[in-house]
Amino acid sequence: MNHFDNAIITKIAAHHVGNKNNEEGINFSKQLIETNESINNLLTTYFLTPFKSSEYFRFAHDTDLKFNEVYQYICNIFDQPETLFEKSILLSKALYDQSIHPKIKSGELYVVFFKDCVVEGELTDAIGLFKSENKDVFLKVHTENGQFVFEAEQGININRLDKGCIIFNTEREKGFMMSIVDHTNKNSEALYWMNQFLHVKQREDEYFYTQNVMSIYNQFVKEELPKQFEVTKGDQVDLMQRSVDYFKEKEEFVLEDFAEEVLAQPEIIESFHQFKEEVIKEKEIEVADQFNINEKAVKKEQKNFKSVIKLDKNFHIYVHGNRNLMESGIDEDGRKFYKIFYQEES
Repeated sequence: MNHFDNAIITKIAAHHVGNKNNEEGINFSKQLIETNESINNLLTTYFLTPFKSSEYFRFAHDTDLKFNEVYQYICNIFDQPETLFEKSILLSKALYDQSIHPKIKSGELYVVFFKDCVVEGELTDAIGLFKSENKDVFLKVHTENGQFVFEAEQGININRLDKGCIIFNTEREKGFMMSIVDHTNKNSEALYWMNQFLHVKQREDEYFYTQNVMSIYNQFVKEELPKQFEVTKGDQVDLMQRSVDYFKEKEEFVLEDFAEEVLAQPEIIESFHQFKEEVIKEKEIEVADQFNINEKAVKKEQKNFKSVIKLDKNFHIYVHGNRNLMESGIDEDGRKFYKIFYQEES
């Protein structure tokens, strides 16, 4: 988890980076930005408040990490903080080279050096890369000759960071440890920030393993299980609910324990193991058989575990508990039905 309570901005550079496809160019500043304590407090709020996730990433490269351009510039800044302005120009050029989709918006790129950040209990320096793409309109009110006058000005909303990453000065040999925010990442062109500019992959940790196992299991129950076994929607929902309960109640995931407690039947367990190995090979991901469960990853992934049975267009049954209180069948007229038992109506 990140903690920025005592984080201090020591250097900050900013340049306006346009869209290369539209030939907008780059507007370089001439020096580091001079700030005061009040402005630094506002900037700290703007830059750091959005970083609340426990999902971390690393710099990567298809051939060798040393060929990741941004990674090399970050290494240089950590080694020689006085070169931040010089490297901020190179980082702006690297971002510009990747801003080739016609829908990518121009904006300011901020390169910021922070001291006294805490990540996973470790005190460390950090470098922030932030891009502001959207401007809000603000009304400024003042008086002239006893009359109130309104003026409209465009500016940055400090409560909404468009794109950013915090690179912590730890695990350098593995590509550093970084946290990423991308609030405009809704279309394919927006992926340039993570994929083309930063070129990152997810860090293999508790969050990563929890997320992957839950995702694979979800896919297994929804897609693979009905192909191999006769299961009702009620059975699928029950397996979903039991798995979510496992991840919420346990502190540690152990594959064999999970299989016995949740899947129970040997033939289904064997099918799940085979499916998991196929997914790992196909997607080239790593999944551990034992790890500490990350609560935030569980909270995020459980949104994909739908405990709803949709019956034609007439009814939805929301299942939250004991599967034994629900029966399914077909009546003498061939109509399918669910029978539900309960104690109280609320």
